[in-house]
Amino acid sequence: MNDNVVTINVKMDEEGFLLDPNDWSPCVAEAIAEREGIELTDLHWALINYFRTFYEDHMRHPTMHEWVTTLGRFHGKPFREAKAYRDFLYQLFPKGPIPTLCKLAGLPKPVEDVEE
Repeated sequence: MNDNVVTINVKMDEEGFLLDPNDWSPCVAEAIAEREGIELTDLHWALINYFRTFYEDHMRHPTMHEWVTTLGRFHGKPFREAKAYRDFLYQLFPKGPIPTLCKLAGLPKPVEDVEE
């Protein structure tokens, strides 16, 4: 028997978004990441925290344009070009950076097209 198995009982919609954002915890994020096939690194956690803070401050998700133009320039020389940073984000989150991060951060499903 594996002693490291943790059972987390939270309600999600059919796409894997939390129905109650108050159910979020780092353990929930880990379980969602496993379900999405993502191994969370320090960079993933930094982006999860960025999304949670942005949502708390603005009561909405960042658009891809906002994200790329603000964070991209802070991640160093390889990401001075917006396209390079966007491509990097899709390597981290192949199913779509914004929806995936919203799931991982326990935020509501994006209702508008935020990937542009």
